[in-house]
This record gives sequence, structure tokens and C-alpha cells, in this order.
Amino acid sequence: MKDTRIPLSLSDIANRLGARLEGDGERRISGLATLKDAGPEDITFLANRAYLKDLPGTRAAAVLLRPEDRDACPVTALVLDNPYLGYAELSRMLDPLINAQPSGVHATAVVAEDAVLGQDVSIGAQAVIESGVVLGDGVTIGPGSIVGADSQIGENSLLHANATVYHGVVVGKRAILHSGCVIGGDGFGFAHDGAGWRKIAQLGGVVLGDDVEVGSCSSIDRGALGDTVIGNDVKIDSQVQIAHNVHIGDHSALAGCVGIAGSTQVGRHCMLGGGVGLSGHLTICDGVQVTGMSLVTNSILEPGVYSSGTGAMENSQWRRNAVRFKQLDSIAKRVSRLERISGEKGDSGAS
Repeated sequence: MKDTRIPLSLSDIANRLGARLEGDGERRISGLATLKDAGPEDITFLANRAYLKDLPGTRAAAVLLRPEDRDACPVTALVLDNPYLGYAELSRMLDPLINAQPSGVHATAVVAEDAVLGQDVSIGAQAVIESGVVLGDGVTIGPGSIVGADSQIGENSLLHANATVYHGVVVGKRAILHSGCVIGGDGFGFAHDGAGWRKIAQLGGVVLGDDVEVGSCSSIDRGALGDTVIGNDVKIDSQVQIAHNVHIGDHSALAGCVGIAGSTQVGRHCMLGGGVGLSGHLTICDGVQVTGMSLVTNSILEPGVYSSGTGAMENSQWRRNAVRFKQLDSIAKRVSRLERISGEKGDSGAS
């Protein structure tokens, strides 16, 4: 891709970030790099004080940093309370993909006659837009992507190459769907007749809120009857599986390889670490954090940090511990019995 980034002045960056500029505001930068790798045309940031040692030797044009780190900075400083958030905003200013999306429909794209396209829509090569689809202003559909019948994509949303949106799906504004993700595939619904499985038609849809991001090769299944619902500003990493009729509250984040079984309700501002599994029909309240590789089989009704499983250890030690795990129930019963006997003896002595 041709780099279409326009160099930005440090004063312009400071104004847009709400940072205090200390140094040459007329200097222009065109890149963003780490403290170690930044050159004279780059800006960098210091968010983790573990990298404070790299600050005195930086060659960057400027550094985003906290007020307490200003004295150690040898170059122009943009001072703000949360430099990591500033870095996030600045990265979008300098992203050539965000800043250089051409509009128009590629000659090889297939667009249904009754599809409704907003202004400045971009549809890439061999993309398919089916009947009844509505694309909002500024939507970008990448090459090979498919938007199924009667689906809606909100304004300024982006589907990267080969993303699939099934029929009857609603995607909010400013969504980002990465390559290989599937929104609205059938939920895992089957009834057993004694000899085999009979498929249950999945009649619901999927609703994604505004500012949702879905990573590559993740799947969000459509509802069996009602919709699967993903709230506003939910961030979903790659290779995540969200089953039918799951609801996820606003501002929650799911790391890679999370799996959520059907009809589970996840609250607002929740964080699920990599590889977390949630059983079906659970309720996870607002403000819950589940650490990586944990399995949750019961509802969580109080906010906080939850974990399950054991950390890695030498196999010989793990085998010994596994034997002891199996003995925990009998040990607990023995302890309870000994406490009861001890209590009875104490009562007898007191009398």
C-alpha cells in the first residue's frame, strides 16, 4: 500500500491529544516508533516506567510522557496524564489505512440492485453485497467479503478482506471486522431423536453495537430465536467463539481463544483472558475479570477477579498433585470428623 501519511506538526498533535507541549511545536513528524527505534522524524511514548532507562538516549523528535518523567526527556515533550491513551489516539492519526480509503465499487464486485449504499462507500474486488443490504456512509467492504441479505452495516465501519456477514445481521457504526471472521453463522443447535441428531433452525440474528471490533477467524453465532447481542465498544480478539443468544455488555474485552457457550449473559466492563471458557446459561455481572485459561461453570454475581486451574509445573510434581486433588474430598471429610470428635471431647471436659 502506498504510504499517504501527511507529516503532522507537534503543535497540531498536542492540540488534538490535549497534551502540554514543551519544545518545538513547528517540527513535523511522519512516524511512530519505540523509544529505542525512533528516529528524527518519529514520535514515541513512555507509558511503562520499565522503559524509563531508554528515555535519555532516544533519537525521537518528541516523546509522549507523564509529568513526572519530563525532566529525564532530552527532546521535545508532549506531557499528559495517560501517555498510553495518547499513543492509541496518535496511532490512528498516522494509520495509512484509516486515512486513505478510496470510495467506489470495484468492477468485479457483485452488488444487488436493491442494496442501498451510502455516500463514500468502498466495495473491493469480488465482494458480494446481497439483496436488501444497507451500507451506511463511509463503509468499506474489503476484497472477497460477503454481506448477506437484509443485513445492515453502520457508517464508517470496515470489513477487511474475506470477512463474512450472514443474512439479517446488524452491525453498528465504526465497527471493524477482521479477515476470516464470521458473523451470524448458525448456532450449535440440535435435538437427538434416539438415533441421531436433528438440526434446529436458527431463526434469530446478530446485533453488534457501535465501535465493536472482531478479530480474525472469530465466530459470533446467530440466535436460535432472539438475537445474539454484542454491546457498544466491545473488543473481541482473534479465534473467539461466541455461541447463540449470548449477550455481552458494553465496553467488555475478550482475548484470543475465548469460548462462550449459548445463552450466557456477560455484563459491562468485563475482561476475559486468553482461553477462558464460559459454560452456557450463566450470568456474569458487570466488572468481572477472568484470568487466562480459566473455566467458569457457575454464574458470577459479584465484581472482581476470578481464576481457575493450576499453573504449569514439572510433570512429576503435577502427577503427585493430581493424586492429591482426587483425595481432597476424603481428606475434607476426615478433617470434619476429627473436628467433631475434638469438639465432643472439649464439651465433655468442660462438663
